[in-house]
Amino acid sequence: MPRILGVDIPNDKVVEVALTYLYGVGPATARKIVSEVGVKPGIRAKNLTDDELGRIAGLLDKVYVVEGQLRRQVAQNLQRLKKIGCYRGVRHGRNLPVRGQRTRTNARTRKGKKKTVAGKKSVKAMR
Repeated sequence: MPRILGVDIPNDKVVEVALTYLYGVGPATARKIVSEVGVKPGIRAKNLTDDELGRIAGLLDKVYVVEGQLRRQVAQNLQRLKKIGCYRGVRHGRNLPVRGQRTRTNARTRKGKKKTVAGKKSVKAMR
């Protein structure tokens, strides 16, 4: 298995697809990288030479922010939002939707498994 920036990329996939296994590299970026480095677009990852792997790793290191560095950057951005106490930071801190979605219903992915709260007696039930 070829290894780029500490990540094993799959052998049997085309280089463009295999590069998307790196955090921060999507399909468009992978196509750019392959064209800039001069690797044949249809070649499989297992058929890459050491020279080609080195050129890809060098380009990723020089030009793009990927893997650990990008993860750190994202985490620092979230920490900054929480620290300054802005709305987005508070929502991140409470594990609630950040971008204006409703929470009365739905939002289960963000809020987690439903927690049942003891039923309150309504005014109608007391009459």
